[in-house]
Formats: sequence, structure tokens, C-alpha cells
Amino acid sequence: MSNSADIIAQRLHAAGCRYAFGIPGGEVLTLVQALHRQGIEFVLAKHENAAGFMAEGTHHACGGPALLIATLGPGVANAVNVVTNAWQDRVPMIFLTGCVDPAEAHSYTHQVFDHGALLAPVTKATFTLTVDTADVVLDKALGIALEGQPGPVHIDVPMGVAEAPHRAALRPAACARAGQPREQDLAEARELLQQAQSPLLIAGLDVLSQGGEAAVREFALRFGVPVLTTYKAKGVLEETHPLALGAAGLSPKADKLLLPFVQCADLLVLAGYDPIEMRAPWREPFGEAQRIIEFSAVAGTHGMHRADLQFVGDVAAGLHALGNGCTAHPVWSDDSVPRVRGKLQEAFAPGDAWGPGQIIASARDVMPPTAVVTVDSGAHRILLSQMWTCSAPRTLLQSTGLCTMGCALPLAIGYKRAAPQAPVIAFTGDAGLEMVLGELATLRDSTLPLVIVVFCDASLALIELKQRRVGHANVGVDFDGTDFVSVANAFGMHAAWVDDAEQLRERLRDALTDTRSTLLACRIPRRGYDDAF
Repeated sequence: MSNSADIIAQRLHAAGCRYAFGIPGGEVLTLVQALHRQGIEFVLAKHENAAGFMAEGTHHACGGPALLIATLGPGVANAVNVVTNAWQDRVPMIFLTGCVDPAEAHSYTHQVFDHGALLAPVTKATFTLTVDTADVVLDKALGIALEGQPGPVHIDVPMGVAEAPHRAALRPAACARAGQPREQDLAEARELLQQAQSPLLIAGLDVLSQGGEAAVREFALRFGVPVLTTYKAKGVLEETHPLALGAAGLSPKADKLLLPFVQCADLLVLAGYDPIEMRAPWREPFGEAQRIIEFSAVAGTHGMHRADLQFVGDVAAGLHALGNGCTAHPVWSDDSVPRVRGKLQEAFAPGDAWGPGQIIASARDVMPPTAVVTVDSGAHRILLSQMWTCSAPRTLLQSTGLCTMGCALPLAIGYKRAAPQAPVIAFTGDAGLEMVLGELATLRDSTLPLVIVVFCDASLALIELKQRRVGHANVGVDFDGTDFVSVANAFGMHAAWVDDAEQLRERLRDALTDTRSTLLACRIPRRGYDDAF
């Protein structure tokens, strides 16, 4: 007879989970063994926060929910940041935690606190498993994690429950399907599209959550509609396409060019657009005369923008339904689209001097078009998100809603674990890498080749820039430089200091054929991000 842990593992395997990440403790050993028996590989990380980002990396690579495991007490507390990140970045995550049995918790307090109370504000739901409810709870948890805007669901698994035989009759796993907008609700939207002379489509991360990338591309090409994306949705339309305007999110320089263009559109079609990725100027960016049709996974309660017509449900089905019965006609008859594309390319040209822009441009020249890129939070992320051209969705991974530092390396490790043949490169600041240096050991143990590029200026450059802008003294943003080359060598990696673009390109070419991981520590000038983004 199967125990509850076996039922959990079976349900997770059926949902597409093939990897679990975390740090085991006595309270989760039965769970870890059950996952192993079911064919779900458990990967030991060095910190629960990094483990969660690795789990997210596998989700982007193979589509199954991210699976994070933590033991009770400090293991759960360590993971709060990455669970919050999954909540804000719409990552479907199942967070399994061990706990003492309820009766024991009444008279035993060592490492014991209410996990559900801690996690309730940053999860879509939290459950405590009881005997014979594993199938019911897992079905609920997976459904909630994947529905609407995906996110994390927490399940506390008492030790005695994990080990107990599961005597309940197993029900088949539930299958939810999103519906299409009703035909009568689309008449006005179709009329707006048919009359539009300068329509613009803005695509966001919920397009990826629902697998609607192809629908966005098909709609844009059929009607000749230019596409602007958020950072997470980059590549929904390949960014070399004449209709692709790249991404917006955190760059004031990009906003100066894109917001006036947005306000020239007579019709905005919002496809899975979630403004949680956007900075303050994207609050109410649309004029009163502009008409807005929104297709969203959930009802818009954010207050960031209005919509004349909002269709809640499957974004791809909504776009297909909108296009049915409409005929393509000439739009943007002037040169507005190529002109703004040219201005963006000029604004983010790398220049001749060695610095962050040269690093990004050199790496883009060498890396294959389909390379998967992860990037840490900081000044380099804003610049890279504007400069890096994506040929496909899910090829630039980052923390956009929460903007968590230390995410690039574990995201890359997780993706490479699930897709070992994919070329993967992680861009990180020196401070971000210092947060997760222990995960270089996780990378070493994986024996998978990964490329890591470090922007080294011994400063929290984005915060230092903000300090100067408001006239504050330089306090708490500078630090001594770490010898990352020696650190990487100690972990068995190839590593080198880099000081010019040609050297970087040469090292990257070598790294792409190397069987070991490579770390390239790029020394850049202090204040190298001034006027960059």
C-alpha cells in the first residue's frame, strides 16, 4: 500500500515535475525518498532561496511546476523570499515543507512555528496534509498554482502523515480548461480593431503562463500590429522582426521613446499584460481618446491602467476570437514604427568605450540566437533587458516583479539541469554573485558546463546612482572587490579576468565548447552605468 508521500510524488510526476530542489532535514526524508522512487530527481542546493530559483529554472525549461522542498523552521524561513518572488513573478510552484505532527506541536516548541501563517500573505494557498487526503490536497494545490495567474502553493506535510498508508480511494487528477470569450461580447472589440489606423499590442508575462506566444505572433503578423513586451515576455515576437519594439519596464531612457509612441496609438490590445513588472511612469499611460481592449488571465484589480473592454480567461483564445471575422487593412501608414525602432537602437548602442554596454553587445555577438540568458537584479539587468535581443520567449529569465538579487546563477543552474544541451549564460553583478557563492558548489556537483559573466565594479551601482541623483552622501554601497577568478578556480571552473571586448568574445567562444563551467570576471569602470539606461 502506498503512503501519503508516495501519492504526493505520483501526483507531482503526473503534473510534469521531474526535479525537486532544496536541503533535506529529518522531517522531509520520507518525501525525498518517495520523490526518488517516482523518478523525480532531488537536487541538493546550498540555500533554500537559491533552490527555489533553480526550481523555477526547470519550470521554464520543461514546463512542469517548480518544486521546492524545505524542512521545518529555518528551512521554511529561508525560502520566504523565493516564494514571494514566485508569487509576484507568476511562477507555478509547489512548496513542500516538513513539520511535526499536530499533537506533538502542542507540547514541543523546538524549531516549531506556524508555517502557514508565515507564508499565507505570499502564496495563493497553504494547506496542511492530513491522513488520506494527499490526492485531494495535491489536486487542489496544482489547480490553484496553475490557474489564472500562476503562483506558489504551500503544503505542510507532518512526518506521521507522510509515512501513513493512504487508504482513501484515489480520484483521477483534475483537469481545468480555460474558456473563450462569448461571441456577443466581441462585436464592439472587432469593430474597434477594424477601424484602427495605428493599433499597438502590449504583451506581458501571462501570455507565457498560458502558452499563448504563438497566438500573439500570429495576431501581430496577420494585422500588421507592432508589439511591445514587458521584460518577462521578451521574444514572444522575435525582436529582430520589423514589428518588434523590444521591451519596456524599468528604463527611463526607453520610456522617453516608448511612452510617446504608445500615446500615438489609437487602439491598445493588451495581451496578458501584468503591470507588476513596470515602473511608476506606466501608471495610467493611456490617453482618454485611446481605446483599450484587454485580454487577461484574471480580472484587473491592480489600478495601474484602465480598459474599455476586458476579457478574462484564455488570452490566446481571446486573440483568436477577436481576429475572427476581421480583415487585415493597412495600419501605421507613416514611418512611426521603424523610426522608434531606430531611435531605440541608437539609444542603447554600446559605444566605443569598454563598459557594461560593450559586455552585453559582445556576448550577444558570440552567443547563439537561441541562447538562454539569466540576469541578476541591478543596473546591469535594466541595461541588458533593453539591449539583449531575444529570438524566442523564455530565453531571458530574471526576477521582474520582486527584483530579487542573487537569482541569476541558480536560475541558470536549474535551467541547465533540465535542458543540458541548451547554451545557457548567467549575467550577474559582483554583489549578486557574492550572495550565492555557495551555489558554485552546486554547479560543480552538477558537472554541467555553464557560462557566468560577472560585472565587477565593487559597488551597488544602481543604488549608488540613485544616491547621487538625490544628493545623498555615498554610504553603504561600496565594498572591497572579490577575487572571483581564484574562487571559481577553487570550485574547479575555468575563470579569467576580462578587460576588453575582444578578449571577452574570445573567452566566450572557448566557453561554448568547454566541458567545464566558465566564469568571466569583467572589470568595469565605476559609475559605468551613468546615462546608460
